[in-house]
Formats: sequence, structure tokens, C-alpha cells
Amino acid sequence: MHTSGTRTRPPGRLRKALGSVLLDTRPLRYPAYRRLWLSNIVTAVGAQFAAVAVPKQLYDITGSSAYVGLAGIFGLVPLLVFGLWGGAVADAVDRRKLLLASNTGLALTAVALWAVAAAGIGSVWLVLGLFAAQQTFFAINMPTRNAAIARLIPLDLLPSAQALGSTVFQLGSIAGPLLAGMLLPVLGLSTLYLVDAVALCAALWAVLRLPAMPPQAGAPQRAGLRAVLDGFRYLALHAVLLASFLLDIIAMVFGMPRALFPEMAERTFGDPPGGGFALGLLYAAIPAGAFLFGVLSGWLHRIRRHGAGVVVSVVLWGVAVIGFGLSDSLWLGLLFLALGGGADLVSMVYRSSILQAAATDEMRGRIQGVFTVVVAGGPRLADVLHGSTGAALGTSAAVAGGGALVVVCATAAALCLPAFWKYEAPTR
Repeated sequence: MHTSGTRTRPPGRLRKALGSVLLDTRPLRYPAYRRLWLSNIVTAVGAQFAAVAVPKQLYDITGSSAYVGLAGIFGLVPLLVFGLWGGAVADAVDRRKLLLASNTGLALTAVALWAVAAAGIGSVWLVLGLFAAQQTFFAINMPTRNAAIARLIPLDLLPSAQALGSTVFQLGSIAGPLLAGMLLPVLGLSTLYLVDAVALCAALWAVLRLPAMPPQAGAPQRAGLRAVLDGFRYLALHAVLLASFLLDIIAMVFGMPRALFPEMAERTFGDPPGGGFALGLLYAAIPAGAFLFGVLSGWLHRIRRHGAGVVVSVVLWGVAVIGFGLSDSLWLGLLFLALGGGADLVSMVYRSSILQAAATDEMRGRIQGVFTVVVAGGPRLADVLHGSTGAALGTSAAVAGGGALVVVCATAAALCLPAFWKYEAPTR
């Protein structure tokens, strides 16, 4: 008996050690959150098919990265308008009903993109218009989905839920581009859009099974301009939140080079003109690094200096982007992108934790709307910036220069905002 007991101790210590490092899965014990999380899994891969297909379709039609970058404007405007308004709506109506409506819109626009690609219609403006419509529904869906999380699990599990959701998203961002890169030359663009549409339709089942989430006491009666402005006034009273948004804007606007991936896949890394494996790898590398860091994110909750964690992560992201811009080897470039993805995951977890700790439920939708605008709008501004700069100066100079700006601006922000650098998570 003594011998048997001795043999069981190392595995017990190993499980304890792994539990302190691996992803915290406690939020999955709550059925409603689990359904929402499962719907994210279903949609993540399909959504990434469209993320690869739209830039590739635009580049195939025009042969110019500037037009690929133009998609950033068509994605940004709906995010700015409907992200803020959608957050206000999420505070004023049943969030389950709003999720159903916005998910349905996403599925319908995916069907329309499939129809255009299948018919061989070579209209840049039609593709951009449908992309803008899809981003409109996305801008409403995301703040609603994020605001719903706090109604489905205890508040102390919010950081773990953020890590779980981000890790699933990153997994889809890995599998989606990889599959897209392999299927694109074989099946064509229309099939990628079709898979996206089917996945979004399947996710509606999980949303249907969510509980009702009507507005609580103190929520706005109407989702008008006044409700949106109330959200900005709330943010104005929380300088730490504003600083976290600023750091993310710096990282994404200057440092996200995805608009140049189609051109770099062909001209730098040797893909054939019809598309190839390198394009999928480039899109998958950043989420791959984020996913690996997410799986091993169990230690993040032990660091209380969340402000410093954001600053350091953003600087490391900038350094990784510089390395990618200077790489002429595909595998070295992928390594730098993966390291950047890991740094971005850490930044996201701490920024989300700061946000969740400050917002009350009746304000959470509006704050998440601003968060959606910043998180999703930044990369779209980067598409415009990198697309035009890459066309004028070349891809290497555009990417490496953007990474250098991230390092300089993030360091300057930390020096000018010492309160954010010193910010610590609440003890409760």
C-alpha cells in the first residue's frame, strides 16, 4: 500500500503543475456559456475562409495591394458606426434576440459573396459593398456576444472566459487560413464563401439555445445617440481604459501587415499567381502563436501589473513585426509572426480584464462597442496604411517601418502615461 501511494504522488504533482500553466476551463462548466463558446468554434474556421477569400479576390481582380487595402475603409466605416450603435442596442434589448438577428445577417451576406464568386462577377465595388454589409452585422454581433458573457458565468471567471474565447478564435484562425491556402487553388473562391455560409447557419442552433438576456435595471430605454454618448462619458472617467485602447491602436494600425500578405506570398515567398500554401501560412502564423500562448495561459492571472503587461506585449509585437518585414525566408517570417501573435494574445487578455473590471452590466454593451471599434477597426486602418505604403515603398520597408513605429510610440505612451504602467488588477 505504501508503494502504491508513493507512485501516485508524482502524477498528482504533475497535474497540479499543469493546472497552473494550462488554459483555465472552469467557465465551460456553465451550459449557457458552453453553447456560446461552441458557436464560436463553429464559426471561427468559416469566418477565416472569408478573411482569406476577400483580399485574394480583390488582388486577383486588380493585381494591386492598394485595392486590397481599400477593403480596410469599407470594413472600417461600418465598424465605426454600427459598432458603437450595436453596443447601445445590446444594452437596450434582449441580447439573445440581437445575436440571432446579427448571426442571420452574417450568414446571408456570406451566401451573397458565394453567389458573386460562383457567377464569376469581376466587380471590385460589388465585392467591397458586400464586405461592408458583412462587417455591419459583425459590428453589431461582436459587442453583443462579448457583453453576454458576463450574464452567463460568475464575474470572477471573466478573465478565464476571455482566454478561452480568444484561444478558440485563434484556433479557427489557424485552421481556416491553412485550409483556405490548400483548397483555394483546387476548389476556388466560391467554395470558401460557401463553407463560411454553412458554418454561420449551423451556429444559429447554438444561439437559439441560449437563455433570454433582457436589459437590466439602469439600462437605456432606447439605443439612440444619447446612449452612445453616455458610453463615451463613462470612458472619459476611466483614463486607464482610454490608455489601453491607445496602446491597441498603436499596435494594430502601425503593426498589422496583413494587407500585404497576398503580394508577399507571391513576390517574396514564391507562391504561384493563382494562390498557394504560403498565403495560408502567412494568415495562420499570427493566430498560431496566439493559440499556443493561449493554451499555456494559466499563469497570466498571477501577474497583477496588467498595465505593464500590455505595454511590454505591444513592444514585443512591434519587434516581431520588424523581424518579419526583414525576413526573406518563409519559415523565419512565420516564426516572427507567431511570436507576435503570442505577444498580442497576452496584451488582449490583460486589456479585456481591465475592461471587464471597470464596466457595469448596463454599460457593458456600449463599452464593448467601443472595444470592438478599436480592436477590429485598428487592423482595417492598417490595411489602408500598409496597402498604400507597400505600393509606394515596397513591402519590406512598409512592414519593418510599421513595426519600428509600434516600438517607438508604445514606449512614448508608457512614459507619458505612468498611471497605466503602474496599474494593478483589483485584489477581489
